[in-house]
Amino acid sequence: MNDFTNLGVKAIRDGVAGGDFSAREVAEAFNAAVAGAAELNAFILTTPDHALAAAERVDADRAAGKPLGKLAGVPIGMKDLFATRGVQTTAASHILEGFEPEYESTVSQNLWNAGAGMLGKLNLDQFAMGSSNETSYFGNVSSPWRKEGTNAAMSPGGSSGGSSAAVSARIAPAATGTDTGGSIRQPAAFTGICGIKPTYGLCSRWGVVAFASSLDQAGPMARDVTDCAIMLEAMAGFDPKDATSLDMPVPAWEAGLDADLRGKKVGIPREYRMDGTDPEILDSWERGKEWLRDAGAEIVEVSLPHTKYALPAYYIVAPAEASSNLARYDGVRYGMRELPEGAGLQDMYAATRAAGFGDEVKRRILIGTYVLSAGFYDAYYNQAQKVRALVSRDFNEAFKQCDVILAPTTPTASFPLGEMSDDPLAMYLNDVFAVPASLAGLPAMSVPAMTNKDGLPLGLQLVGKAFDEQGVLNAGLAIEQRAGFSARPEKWW
Repeated sequence: MNDFTNLGVKAIRDGVAGGDFSAREVAEAFNAAVAGAAELNAFILTTPDHALAAAERVDADRAAGKPLGKLAGVPIGMKDLFATRGVQTTAASHILEGFEPEYESTVSQNLWNAGAGMLGKLNLDQFAMGSSNETSYFGNVSSPWRKEGTNAAMSPGGSSGGSSAAVSARIAPAATGTDTGGSIRQPAAFTGICGIKPTYGLCSRWGVVAFASSLDQAGPMARDVTDCAIMLEAMAGFDPKDATSLDMPVPAWEAGLDADLRGKKVGIPREYRMDGTDPEILDSWERGKEWLRDAGAEIVEVSLPHTKYALPAYYIVAPAEASSNLARYDGVRYGMRELPEGAGLQDMYAATRAAGFGDEVKRRILIGTYVLSAGFYDAYYNQAQKVRALVSRDFNEAFKQCDVILAPTTPTASFPLGEMSDDPLAMYLNDVFAVPASLAGLPAMSVPAMTNKDGLPLGLQLVGKAFDEQGVLNAGLAIEQRAGFSARPEKWW
């Protein structure tokens, strides 16, 4: 065996532990794959030395008979939103270009402690604001997928587009992502991979560049459900440095995987049959119901009546928190500084932010500052928070009738880069199915279901009760086994 890039997380971990091959061989194979895929622009920065050093530590530990971690020998991609000590961390923004943190994010440190190595820092929408990976200062990420019969560059989704492209293109077996309103699930659906957003607070936010603090949550992106479970076990855990971190033991999700859903009820939200949803997406949803029924589950209809208000509420709450979080980028302590001749402090702030932030980031800061201003705080921000509470209550009521909810992940398949960049509202609608679970802080996962008539992947979304990642993973596994999704992009890069 020499094509290690076809192996996923579990296969690499078990192969290294069993002595079938060395961690160094795996790291070298993926480093070469990353170097050969520059056209995807999935990585902002590559770190082949980091991957090799981690692999050599694993090989040395194995040779010495020491116990190996959950991810021993697995090289991964790290979304460039996670602070990595001594390695540039930019959030894909010019304002942080060249910034090398003196600290390591808790999630990335957990992964290194588990034996993983870093292939590099993955591209994303600037400050995680976007649904197509077109807002990065370091250029668009191209999906490895192409629409049949065309060479148009397709969107890998966003904001975790570099992560989804790298995993789908087989240049990383897994990657970290973050999900504020769908930024793990939507790109996973667009590129035919799996991705799970855990319950809010399960993965530490410490050392992750903040977008909207009450929504941001780290999670894994990988080729299958099992690999996501393994990654999530390594990433999760209580962190006293994060005030929102949950002080609870990390379950053994991998060991608990079970696709037998007998005795379980799957809810189908009637409000998710929205105008404008691609008919093939609705067809995949119908297939999903049949697959879960075949796994032993009972399908029941549920109601989430405030669904139509979730997206507008999200686009008030998230920009409001962003305008507060991004106020720290002022050119004083770190990152870029623009200081026009003769300028005062306020002029420096303005010039730095004007040059450092991209258009979408500026748009969301302006929206957020507006809805938090004295005359509009009650009319917009407070109302949005009330809607958020109602969306959360809807889920609580629905889960009295079912164990997990099945819905589409996105209203359409991937679209060509540039197609929606002039219409922010159309772009925001990409998140219509993903945002409600984010507002409620619930675990949600996208699993590939099928390809459409253009040969592009379509994903199905599963939403679970708080802390029931196991139920979400198990339902995802049931779909994965029955869908038999094996399509992969033809190599053009």
